[in-house]
Amino acid sequence: MHATAHAELMKKQKILMIMHESLVPPDSIDGLAQRVVDEWRTEYDVVTHLKAAGHDVRCLGVYDSLTSLKSTIQEWRPDVVFNLLEEFDGLVEQDHHVVSFLELMRQPYTGCNPRGLMLSRDKVLTKQLLSYHRIPSPKFAIFPRGKRIQVPAKLRYPLFVKSATDDASLGIAQASICHDASSLRQRIEFVHEQNSSDALVEEYIEGREIYVGVLGNDRLTTLPIWELKFGLLSDGRAPIATRRVKWDRRYQARHGIFTEAAQDLPDSVIAELHRLARRICRALHLTGYARVDFRVRRDGRIFALEANANPILSQEEVYARAAQTAGLSYDALLARILSLGMGYQATWRVGGD
Repeated sequence: MHATAHAELMKKQKILMIMHESLVPPDSIDGLAQRVVDEWRTEYDVVTHLKAAGHDVRCLGVYDSLTSLKSTIQEWRPDVVFNLLEEFDGLVEQDHHVVSFLELMRQPYTGCNPRGLMLSRDKVLTKQLLSYHRIPSPKFAIFPRGKRIQVPAKLRYPLFVKSATDDASLGIAQASICHDASSLRQRIEFVHEQNSSDALVEEYIEGREIYVGVLGNDRLTTLPIWELKFGLLSDGRAPIATRRVKWDRRYQARHGIFTEAAQDLPDSVIAELHRLARRICRALHLTGYARVDFRVRRDGRIFALEANANPILSQEEVYARAAQTAGLSYDALLARILSLGMGYQATWRVGGD
């Protein structure tokens, strides 16, 4: 894998980077505040490293139109599109349409294919597929927006409430954990109103928050297991990945929250996490690069929480750090992602010229 990545890195490519129009990074971060840079840190890291590697890189901001994407592909003819989009027209669940468009254009791209994006972005469908494949996951119920809320008797408290579609911990807070029917009803209504989406309710699993990175199309490689450590969260606050826990640097520093390579997991649990991560990626048709999130209870039981296609790629985030631990530098990781994108056997390649 390292040799392939190195070869791809050495060969100059025409790379069209697509990202949200508000996240096109400047050429330099000199003099900019950390909170400003954090907004587009991934985009900046990927662009600067690919340029430094000698590639011809262009950035294109996309929001609710594909006109400029189409014209740029037709006129410039990039070797590959590096896809950093996480939504289209403000909707997370529509990003797979952009990748479908790239396939219609017969344009190679990095990251996950349309089917995998669509399945993994739909948390309810993900849960149903995990259940079908007998992959352990918390018991759940879906509460559609606009329908009367009927609390199911089969679920055991505490229950965890989140949006059925939004990611990046949107709408997740300490109040997301409910201990009775009254608080559950309130939180479901909150998700319906604030997120404008259906609510997904799961049995809350107490345990360690574990992440497993996966790399590959047909042959899948797992990265070293990573863990979110909740530090000094106290006074009754549950260890969950709220938006502040994930993104607020001052909050993280105040409470000693950090991520690191997981320590002291039994060998049997490590082996099972790697195996489950690959199974889940295959069940959801994920390609390119992905991250699977788990909870591991004290008794060693593993529960799959969700799968993230095209996880955050900034140099200091979980995925790149896990790759670094595996001996894959950031430059080599980007080269490997490029190589997987250019080698992915999309339908037009398999059935066409």
